[in-house]
Amino acid sequence: MLKTFIDRPVLSTVISIIIVILGILGLTNLPITQYPDIAPPTIQVNATYPGANAETILESVIIPLEEQINGVEGMTYLTSTATNNGTASISVFFDQDVDPDIAAVNVQNRVARANSLLPQAVIQTGVTTSKQQTSALMFLSFYSTNPDYDDTFLQNYLKINVIPELQRVNGVGDVTVFGGKDYSMRIWLNPQKLAAYSLMPSDVVAALKEQSLEAAAGALGENNGEAFSYTIKYPGRYKTEQQYSDIVIKALGNGEFLRLSDVAEIELGAQSYSGGSVTNGNPAVNMGIFQT
Repeated sequence: MLKTFIDRPVLSTVISIIIVILGILGLTNLPITQYPDIAPPTIQVNATYPGANAETILESVIIPLEEQINGVEGMTYLTSTATNNGTASISVFFDQDVDPDIAAVNVQNRVARANSLLPQAVIQTGVTTSKQQTSALMFLSFYSTNPDYDDTFLQNYLKINVIPELQRVNGVGDVTVFGGKDYSMRIWLNPQKLAAYSLMPSDVVAALKEQSLEAAAGALGENNGEAFSYTIKYPGRYKTEQQYSDIVIKALGNGEFLRLSDVAEIELGAQSYSGGSVTNGNPAVNMGIFQT
């Protein structure tokens, strides 16, 4: 066979040209893709119930959501996870030929049905629905050798400067930072002092909602035919430790007031201290990137 092609160069040339033409036709007409979808379309549903344990989340969050999501068009099966740090996660898997965008819309509609059955705290924090594979593309660890930049600072730096850029990359479904180190105003209540003033934690929460809130303050002279009207500016939610310290909890009489700083310690810290990470002996923040 090899001798035939050597002795007949014209035949060899014709066969080569035919192979090249067939290759070009196949390249332009055959249904090919650079990155074929191997894993089935997956929709992730996440919710947060602050302060709840895994059993409470299972009964009050996951079960109502699963009952509504189960049976959505094209679904094959679903899995769920509840943790003791107040998070719930449901993964809904679909047939390979289901459009992920349509699947996300269908799941979101089912989640909306369950809103009336969920605790108010869960609705306030929000139930998110996103296209996301359960396996991560990569995990990253960020740390600084400068002791002034702790893990709380690093997480908020990532949230402001890095994560938004990564989320805009085509094919990235979600970017998750582990640890819950978002900046938050921490209020550490003193049980003995609360008992001395016959107070409950709910009394403190009520005072916070009444005095640190967003509100539309309106305007002056808007409907009086005046030449000018003045928009009232309202500072909104408090932002500093001193502002929270001055919140009035209770009137004691004789012109005296019990303030939040009298029964609690206030500091700007992390939203959660349930976990931490160390890389090369330095406080670190771990991040996972998931594809759609």
